[in-house]
Amino acid sequence: MIQKRSFITGLCLVAMLLYRGVAIGQITVIDSSYKLPDHPRLLISAAKEKQIIAGVNADTGLRQIHQAILSGAGKMLNQPVLERVMIGKRLLDVSREALKRIYYLAYAYRITHDKKYIRRAEQEMLAVSAFKDWNPNHFLDVGEMTLGLAIGYDWLYHDLAVETRNTVSLAILEKGIMPSMDRRYNNWLNITNNWNQVCNTGITYGAIATFESHPALSATLVNRAIKSVVLPMKQYAPDGAYPEGYAYWEYGTSFNVMLISALESVFKQDFELSTQPGFLKTAGYMVNMTGPSGKPFNYSDSRAVAEFNPALFWFASKLKDPSLLWVSKKQVNEAKLLNNRLLPSAMLWANGISFSKANAPKAAFWIGNGTTPVVLMRSSWTDPLVTFVGFKGGSPATSHAHMDIGSFVMEAQGVRWAMDLGMQEYESLESKGIDLWNSRQDAQRWKIFRYNNLAHNTLSIDSAFQLVGGKGNFQSSSDKSNFMNAVVDMTTLYAGKLKKSHRGVALINKKTVLIRDEVETGDQGVTLRWSMVTPAVAKVLNAHTIELNSEGKKCYLFIETDGKIEVKQWPAAPVTSYDAPNPGTTIIGFTTQLKANSRKNISVFLTPEKPLLKRPATADLAAWPKN
Repeated sequence: MIQKRSFITGLCLVAMLLYRGVAIGQITVIDSSYKLPDHPRLLISAAKEKQIIAGVNADTGLRQIHQAILSGAGKMLNQPVLERVMIGKRLLDVSREALKRIYYLAYAYRITHDKKYIRRAEQEMLAVSAFKDWNPNHFLDVGEMTLGLAIGYDWLYHDLAVETRNTVSLAILEKGIMPSMDRRYNNWLNITNNWNQVCNTGITYGAIATFESHPALSATLVNRAIKSVVLPMKQYAPDGAYPEGYAYWEYGTSFNVMLISALESVFKQDFELSTQPGFLKTAGYMVNMTGPSGKPFNYSDSRAVAEFNPALFWFASKLKDPSLLWVSKKQVNEAKLLNNRLLPSAMLWANGISFSKANAPKAAFWIGNGTTPVVLMRSSWTDPLVTFVGFKGGSPATSHAHMDIGSFVMEAQGVRWAMDLGMQEYESLESKGIDLWNSRQDAQRWKIFRYNNLAHNTLSIDSAFQLVGGKGNFQSSSDKSNFMNAVVDMTTLYAGKLKKSHRGVALINKKTVLIRDEVETGDQGVTLRWSMVTPAVAKVLNAHTIELNSEGKKCYLFIETDGKIEVKQWPAAPVTSYDAPNPGTTIIGFTTQLKANSRKNISVFLTPEKPLLKRPATADLAAWPKN
C-alpha cells in the first residue's frame, strides 16, 4: 500500500506540473495552506443536524421529505450493490444511482445514527470504488460518481474503517480527480452548458473531501472550478432564464447550487458566484415554468413531467422568499416526485423556512431575456382551472435546443390544449446511428420528428426548417393584467423566405390567448404553415374555427385573417424508423399561400369559451401595450 501511495503521490505532482500548462486562466482564491474544518465539512454539521430535526418536528412538508429519504434509504438496504453496466456510451444511470444511494444512506445515518445505513453505504462505496473507471469519455458519469463518493467519504469519515477510507480516497483521486486534468476528458472546463456545472461540482467535492491527502492539488481544483463555472453562470443573465430549459435547469442549476453551498460551508463564502447577473433571479424562472396542471413548459430537451427541485430551497432561503416554494409545497404530496437523487439537499437548505409560509407568488407575469428568451403568463396562482401560456424565442443553435422558436404552450380548465412533444430519449437515437449532437443546418438532428419546427407550435415556410443561425428576441412586452403580452422578432429564422416575421402572444382578460403573426414576403411567393400540437380531439366547425375536446372539456381555436386559408390536421406519428411514437396527439392548424412582396396578418384565438362568428379587427403588434 505504501508503495502504491508513493506512486500516486508522484503521479499527482506530475499532473500538477502538466496542468499548469493548460489551466484556463489560473486564479488563486485558496492555497494548500488553507486549514479546512474537520469532517464532515461539506454541507452538514452538528448544528445543521439539529436544525433539520427541528424542521422535521415543526413542518409537515419537511417531514414528508425527510420520510421519503428514510423510506428510500430503507429500500436500498437489501438491494444488490451496483455493477459497472454501460448503456450505450454512458455509465450515467449507475453514477446517478450511486449518488442517490450514498447520499440517502449518509443522510439517514447522520440523522438517525442507525448503523445499518452506514454499513450499506460502505458496501456501495467499495463496490463503485472497485470499478475499473467511471467512464471519463462521458465525463458527466465521473462528475456524479465523484460527488456521491465525496459525500459518503466526508459525512461518514469518522465511522468508516480506515481501509475503506483509503480505498475510497484513492478511487476519488484516480477515477475522478486525475481524469479531470486530462485534456482528452476535460473540455467541459471551457463550455457554457450543464456539463461545466455538473463536472466542476463533482470534482470540487472530491477535492475538498480528500483535501488532506493532496492539499496543493485540491486547492488547484477548487480555484479552477471557481474560475470555470462562471462561464455557464453568465448564461443566466440578465433575468434568470436558463438557456437549456426546464429539465436542464434542474440538472445544471442544482449542481451549481451544490457547488456554491459547498464553498459556503467550507470557506464561509461563495467567492461572489451567487452574485453573477441573473443567477438569483433564476428561481423565479423555474417556479413560473410550471403550469396550473403541474406540467412544465417543456421546450428543448425536456419531458412534459414535473420535477421536484431541492435547489429552490436554497434560493428561498438565500432570498428569504418562501413563495419560491409554492410549487414544491404541492409537489410534496406526490410521492413519485420525492425521488430526486439530491433530495437530502432540500433538508439542508430549508434553513427554517416553513411550507406553511409558502404563499403564492404575487406576479402572474414573468419574462426573461437572454440566450433563450421566455415569457410565462397566467390569470391566477391559486385557481387550478385558470389560463396559462408560455412563449419562447431563442435559437436552434443553443445547447439542447429544438427548432421551436416562436412556440408556445397553453392551458385552460386544467387541460393543456397546446403542448410540446418534448425530447426523445437519447439512447433510442444514438443506438440507431443518429448524429444527435451535431446542430449544423443539414444535421441529422433536425430530421428527428420531435426536434424540428414542423412538430412545434410555430410557423413553417415552404415546409423548410428554421435556420440554425437565426434567433428570436423579444421586441416588447407588458404585464398589464387584461392584456399581458410579449412580441418576438423571428425574421432571422426565415431569412431567404420572409422579409419579416413577428409573433406576439397575449393573455387577454385573464382567459383568452391570442397568437398574432405579422409577416412580409420577398421576391417569391411562399406557403405558410401555422401549426399547434394538441392531445385533444379536433373537430373543424367551419373555415375559421376548430373545436378541441379533451377530458370532457372544450376549447376553441378561431382564425382571423384576410384571404383564403386551408384548415388542416397532420399526424404526429413517427415518420422514420428512429422516431419515437406520439400516441394521443395530433397537429392542427392551417396553410395559406402568400404572394411575392406581400404582407399577411394572422390572429389565432384560443379560448375555453365558444368564440363569436365575427370578431373586430385585431390591433397591430406595434399598438400592443408595452411596459
